[in-house]
Amino acid sequence: MTAALENTGDLTMRKVSRRLLPFLFVLYGVAFLDRVNFGYAALEMNAALSIPAEMFGFLSGIFFIGYLLFEIPSNMILQKVGARIWIARIMVCWGIVVIVTAAATDALQLAALRFILGVAEAGFFPGIILYITYWFREKELARTIALFMAALTISNITGAPVSTWIIDNVTWAGIAGWRWLFIIEGIPAIILGIITFFYLTDRPEDARWLEPEERRWLAGELAAERDRREKNGAHAGILKAVLDRNVWHLGGIYCGLTIGLYGTGFWMPQIIRSLNPAFSNTEIGIAMMVPFIVALACMLGWSARSDRTGERRWHLAIPPATAGLALAAAGMTGDPVIVFILLVIATAGIYSSFGPFWTWPPVFFTGAAAAVAIALINSVGNIGGFIGPTLVGILVRFTGGLAAGFVVLGAGLVLCGILAALLKQPDHRPG
Repeated sequence: MTAALENTGDLTMRKVSRRLLPFLFVLYGVAFLDRVNFGYAALEMNAALSIPAEMFGFLSGIFFIGYLLFEIPSNMILQKVGARIWIARIMVCWGIVVIVTAAATDALQLAALRFILGVAEAGFFPGIILYITYWFREKELARTIALFMAALTISNITGAPVSTWIIDNVTWAGIAGWRWLFIIEGIPAIILGIITFFYLTDRPEDARWLEPEERRWLAGELAAERDRREKNGAHAGILKAVLDRNVWHLGGIYCGLTIGLYGTGFWMPQIIRSLNPAFSNTEIGIAMMVPFIVALACMLGWSARSDRTGERRWHLAIPPATAGLALAAAGMTGDPVIVFILLVIATAGIYSSFGPFWTWPPVFFTGAAAAVAIALINSVGNIGGFIGPTLVGILVRFTGGLAAGFVVLGAGLVLCGILAALLKQPDHRPG
């Protein structure tokens, strides 16, 4: 009987992984590219629209203000109406906004469109994280989330050379390449949004692509985990989630991560250009592939190790601390080769944090509280998406270079690692 259940379980999880992960991966890759292609466009857009460094930093970050304001309501709606409908709505809306961004003629219009883009995309990432917890057990979460979030690195590995090639080579109808970048990269979001409505299944109980015994097995496994977490003190109440110190602790950690992620991410094309001003836009895109290829290998290996050992706290604390030290060191050296190597290390450290990080919210929260907690953590954390790029822009303006920005971002990541080390390890380990 036990062997039969194990066989059913293995087969079920393989089916679930094959059905959901590749599709979610593609969705997130398109989402992240539509979010950060602003950094690639800046290689030509800033000069075309006379946008100074501090304004570019602000425009990069204002996306996260709209995102922050609508994150929790969006995730609560998703929990009510289901991922299929709500994720489809989000994707179609943000694709339209990205395409319209191509028509912007000044910084004010860009600011309005970036804010609206944040509103349109609010709820997508925490909604997907919540959706993953509906389908995967605790012992698979870090690896599953890392595989899903590998889309961040893949979207940069593929998006960097493609985006910069578009800027250099696509000038159809006399329209600048950076404008075509928004148009071309906004269309897939609309198409995938329509496909999402027909493809996703909200819950295991509704999965007609699983056999009846597979549906029963998976629903039973997930229900048993929820019961165990509630017995161990996981909250089911929404108000408790909002007031719980663990939410704010995790939000603070995630804020540190996003300060580093977007502080380097939006500025990376210009960082690479500063290392060698002779690079063309396409060559910058090719050079940018290196940090993300290394980050992809590190985040998958590190998350798999966390799942295998069941250890979460140090697997979360070590990568951002390492990334922070690397960035601070990059700000203290003028050698372009050393700066690039340190940037690769920092990128790998930041991305390796995400798999272990998102295993923590389901430990503390269940039911509707989990939806609110994940959205609130992501909302608080994504304040860093405004702080990081804006702060770097201000420092570039007043210092004339990127070195001070490296040091400040590095300090934030080291603090993030310290906060992670202070987390209380769960009483139980997945297994």
